[in-house]
Amino acid sequence: MADQQDEARLTPEQIAELERKYDPETAFRSTGARITLLVTTALVAMSIYHFYASGFGLVRELLHRGIHLSFVLGLVFFMFSFRRAQASQVAPAAWYRLDGVNLLDILFGLAAVAAALYLPLLPPEIVAERVGNPSQFDVIMGTALLLMTLEATRRSVGPTLPAIAILFILFAIFGPWAPGALKHGGTSWLGLINHLYMTNQGIYGVAIGVMAQYVFLFILFGVLATRIGLGQLFIDLAMVIAGRYSGGPAKVAIFSSAFMGTISGSSIANTVTTGALTIPAMKRIGYPAHFAGAVEATASTGGQITPPIMGAAAFIMVEYLEIPLRDILAAALFPALLHYFGIFIMVHLEARKLGLRGLSPDELPKALIVLRQHWLSIIPLFILVYLILSGRTPDFAAVYGIIACVVVGFLNPVNRLNLRDLWNALAAGARSTLAVGAAAATVGIVVGVVTLTGVGFRLGYVVLQTATDIGAVMGSVWPFSYFAVAQWALFFSLLLVAFSCIIMGAGIPTTATYIILVAVAGPALAQLQVEQLVAHFFVFYYGVLADITPPVALAAYAAAGIAGSNPFKTGNTAFRLGIAKALVPFVFVYSPALLLVADGFTWAAFSVTLLGAMLGISCLGVAFSGFLVAPLKTLERWWIGLVSLLFIAPGITTMLFGFVLLLPVLLIQFAKRKQAIR
Repeated sequence: MADQQDEARLTPEQIAELERKYDPETAFRSTGARITLLVTTALVAMSIYHFYASGFGLVRELLHRGIHLSFVLGLVFFMFSFRRAQASQVAPAAWYRLDGVNLLDILFGLAAVAAALYLPLLPPEIVAERVGNPSQFDVIMGTALLLMTLEATRRSVGPTLPAIAILFILFAIFGPWAPGALKHGGTSWLGLINHLYMTNQGIYGVAIGVMAQYVFLFILFGVLATRIGLGQLFIDLAMVIAGRYSGGPAKVAIFSSAFMGTISGSSIANTVTTGALTIPAMKRIGYPAHFAGAVEATASTGGQITPPIMGAAAFIMVEYLEIPLRDILAAALFPALLHYFGIFIMVHLEARKLGLRGLSPDELPKALIVLRQHWLSIIPLFILVYLILSGRTPDFAAVYGIIACVVVGFLNPVNRLNLRDLWNALAAGARSTLAVGAAAATVGIVVGVVTLTGVGFRLGYVVLQTATDIGAVMGSVWPFSYFAVAQWALFFSLLLVAFSCIIMGAGIPTTATYIILVAVAGPALAQLQVEQLVAHFFVFYYGVLADITPPVALAAYAAAGIAGSNPFKTGNTAFRLGIAKALVPFVFVYSPALLLVADGFTWAAFSVTLLGAMLGISCLGVAFSGFLVAPLKTLERWWIGLVSLLFIAPGITTMLFGFVLLLPVLLIQFAKRKQAIR
């Protein structure tokens, strides 16, 4: 069994190359020894600073954000090439290069550091005096930071997010010429820089503040927890739990990705880490290559919605909604479980349809051996979760979780941590935050324009008006007239927001998608009486769905690289497998009890909602797989798929009605099954 795993597992170099190829956030340039040492030292210093500032130091808010931003922007210019294609090898020596880094990039990095630190290093009283009346030098430094932020984001994330930010900047300046409801008074360049640079409503706003205060530490915790063996424990436990059943490796992929999702919020990192083992195993027992890759990609996207580490968006939500992190984690729990349940149903039906076996006993690890070797590695996660649930702040919990990782790492005889490992882990943790940090600063530009111009309410009005007009047309036609115009307006508003999230998520990170779209969707959904928490989760979930939605399904493409399958076919299959995630947000909009901490929660409402959601997801799984206990005809698949929509607004009446409509197909299926057995 161990030999088979070793044969199937990709090397760390192969995993890193896959991440570099499919994830622009890890496409770091190759540099010479001196620059590599300088950059690594700066990354370790960044980790140590954040650990100290959040755990033991008292640093002013603006200064803390400025130091974080200076680390991020400075390191991006050293670590990311002007063009991504230049990242794979050290550039040839030239007078304008130092160890593979252009002197211009070095100047950009130094300029970004200076611009990021200029304002935070000024005495607070001077900054307060200049807000609304910035000096000429303030405008110069603000302009420099704006340009450096956009370029750093383009290099590390891609061109889409900076392009959106530039459009918003143009909208702020040329507002008097905007069409219809988007028209506004406009602003000057001085007024724009004053708002984006001199206040906490722009680049130094909530997004970069959350990155500096919380997200950095949780990413560092995830890196350390994986290094001390927690990731391997999760994979081995998934093998023990699910490996023996029909289609075992695919179910292992689901469980291992769910476990890994508790410590990693990155879809692509989860895909290549667990997929290096599970995808070859799925292919070995008979799954088609594109299906094997799709299973891993779909399961891995659940990491961003799985407590306790859900990516930056969860912590942004804490700040926006002003509620404890434990409430966000509680709200996320059952929607995340439903996501994995949906994939499990699809995988199980596919395995039964293809007649696939599980893994044999000699292919499985022994539970007692796994626990004996790795049980210490789960202690830091227990400490982290306990501190969060006990009401401690997220940064406090993360600091002591990191300390626990280091202590366990030095004491654990398996996966023992030494000083070199700790140095590398601190560098890797900081490295993982650079792209999302640059994106957070650019999102601050977009949010700043939204608050300056009020465009969020204007776009929200356009969304709501469009949905209401469509609803009025639908409400005038039988049998759709059974529902009120307001109900149709809500449904089509949700559809418009969902499509917007998926389209934007195809080109920019989940966190950026969430922050930008919630500024638009929040006001629109609030007018339709949708609770704030529910609206935020709705936008967040559909932003995550973009990782498996063609044509830009990065997690699916990374999985296809491991599986050796067609990327587009893998992406389409991944979207089909993840269709449950597309259904769940509608469920909790119509029945917020699924989020546990939403207003009006009762256990009765929660139970009915959960049961209805599971039935609806199961029906969708049957419809898309074309199999229940026997193959389904096309008409039967369409019928079951339409019936599944009844469970979006769960209730006893709709569930009973759904059962009645399903009964003929169920009777036909069991009759076919009985006939096949004979």
